[in-house]
Amino acid sequence: MLLAGLAGCLALLCLLSLALGALRVPLGQVADTLLGHPPSRMVDNVVWTVRLPRTWLALATGMGLGLAGMLMQALTRNPLADPGLLGVTAGSSFGVVIAVGLLGFGSLYEYVWFAFAGAAAASVVVYLLGRMGRSGLTPVKLALAGIAITALLNSLTSAIVVLEPDALRRYRYWAAGSLADLPGDVVKNVLPFLAVGAVLALACAPALNSLALGDDVALALGRRVGLIRLQGVLAIMVLVGASVAVIGPVVFLGLIVPQIARVLAQWAGLGPDHRWLLPLSGLLSPILLLAADILGRVIMRPVEIQAGVLIAFIGGPFFIAMVRRRRLAEV
Repeated sequence: MLLAGLAGCLALLCLLSLALGALRVPLGQVADTLLGHPPSRMVDNVVWTVRLPRTWLALATGMGLGLAGMLMQALTRNPLADPGLLGVTAGSSFGVVIAVGLLGFGSLYEYVWFAFAGAAAASVVVYLLGRMGRSGLTPVKLALAGIAITALLNSLTSAIVVLEPDALRRYRYWAAGSLADLPGDVVKNVLPFLAVGAVLALACAPALNSLALGDDVALALGRRVGLIRLQGVLAIMVLVGASVAVIGPVVFLGLIVPQIARVLAQWAGLGPDHRWLLPLSGLLSPILLLAADILGRVIMRPVEIQAGVLIAFIGGPFFIAMVRRRRLAEV
């Protein structure tokens, strides 16, 4: 019932995404256009060429970031963890500035692959560092390795941005996190990666319930803890790498959504079962991303505010409230 309600909310937001913007298109005309009877060539172009790819992109990347956020928190057993903790976001940022600032690539089709490659390389390095030592891969070592690689890559990114003015201009727009002005073919390019990442993430769900009880209990239940973490890291790398490479680092989305999913699951009596929490996160995240994108189009029309900016505006106070709540609970 809960999943059906969220799916209905998402469908409504998709219609609003097709209707609202600098040019308002009534919902009736949107339906006629989708059915092949557009009222005008301009409306047909706006709906099919501009807004429909943008809506699909919000659905796909939002789903990816939501699944990655829940998976990251489950793997590290830290409700304040974010997908960027594995260095994926920092790797994407570094790839973008390398492509734009040092190699001179200016097209999205050129630097998006550098962003994805940077995310993949950073994730691999973090994973290899996290598994070093006698104890192997642990949540604490994984988080510390991610923090170290993120700090290093952010420093290198800042150095290149300072030295290359053109890189600063392009990087600043990408880093804001926007769904605007992206070609429709980009959706087709990232969908295979996001589909593979979603399958890997959802396949981890039963094992994540065992990991939540501790590594020793998971091993006693016959779970291969190292293999589960490797699969989870691969899923996060693919989901976040593909999403961030296209729309930029939408901060706080992977942190907020899993918290809301847990509250809704508890309210619906589903409990902390990741077989429900992962699909809930996969639906809630595009809902929040689409809502922020729609709001950004209409509050200062015709100027648009990037969706990443609005989500950060919401996520900052949300994160502070979460930290305060945890501190009060520990007292």
